[in-house]
Order: sequence, then C-alpha cells, then structure tokens
Amino acid sequence: MKLNARELREVDENEAKARLKHLKRQPIYFILENIYDTYNIGGLFRLADALAIEKMYLCGETEIPPNSRIKKASIGTYKVVPWEYKKTAKEATAELSNCYIAAVEQHPSAVSYTQTEYKFPLALIFGNETYGVTPETLKLADRIVEIPMWGINRSLNVIVSAAIVSYYAINKL
Repeated sequence: MKLNARELREVDENEAKARLKHLKRQPIYFILENIYDTYNIGGLFRLADALAIEKMYLCGETEIPPNSRIKKASIGTYKVVPWEYKKTAKEATAELSNCYIAAVEQHPSAVSYTQTEYKFPLALIFGNETYGVTPETLKLADRIVEIPMWGINRSLNVIVSAAIVSYYAINKL
C-alpha cells in the first residue's frame, strides 16, 4: 500500500492498520527523548514509516499524537507507525533489553556512525534539539555514534540526523 500525502491524511486509522498487518517491519526502534518541536516529531514519524521500523517510543517531554502539528507534519503517518509514550527513555530501553542500543549524539566517547558495527534488533536514541540526549540516557547506550561536523555548527536537525544514521544502519542488515 503506497499512499500519497492526501490519501495518508484521509485514511482511516483502523483501515490503515489492517492493511499493514502483512508489512515486513525492519528490526529498528526509534527512542525520542524530549523532542520539543512538534514538526520534528511529525517528520520523524514520516521517516519511521519510510523505513518501516518496528516501533517508535516518544519519551519525556515529547508531544504525542493527535497534536495538530504532529498530524500535519507527519501527513498522517502517525496512524501507521506503531508508537508508544514512555515517561523516560530508560523505560523504553528496559522494554528493548534484547536490542543493541545506540545513542546519536556529539560526545567525547562517540564514534562516527560509519565506524560502528550495528547489531539488530537496533534501538536508536535521538535527543532534544538544544541539549541532545541526556547524560543519564547516554549511560544506557551500548554505543554513542555521531555524525562528523566540520563547520562551526554543533549538530544537524534531528530528522536529518535520524535519516542519515538509520538509513546507513539499515543498509548493514
């Protein structure tokens, strides 16, 4: 089932879920920690759908659907991507104890996202637009990966970072 933006916005949630029962999902999970921008959350739903990930966890101060801006930015993909709210990223990682957990963050102990071996199932943690993944959550990760930055800007938009790392990782399956 491939739907355009109008069709995604209008599709009935139950109908979409019924049609997706046979979709082969990739063994990847997204954990969003304190993502404030609802347009970023919506864009991450679109990315999660594009990759057919298993599930997305919205944690902490991250808004959840049916927020109108998430609905708009996601073009309806929030209806077809399995997601769950957890109070903390720690709760999400505890549920994913069988996963290899990689936090995407600029950090002294981080390695380039291209220089790590991804193991599946894989959970990728993405943090707040201003301060990133919290130090407590970084301690839960098996690996911290980063996208090299050669300019003066410290980081990329969270959707861009998520797309770069997750597409790279999925090609290692």
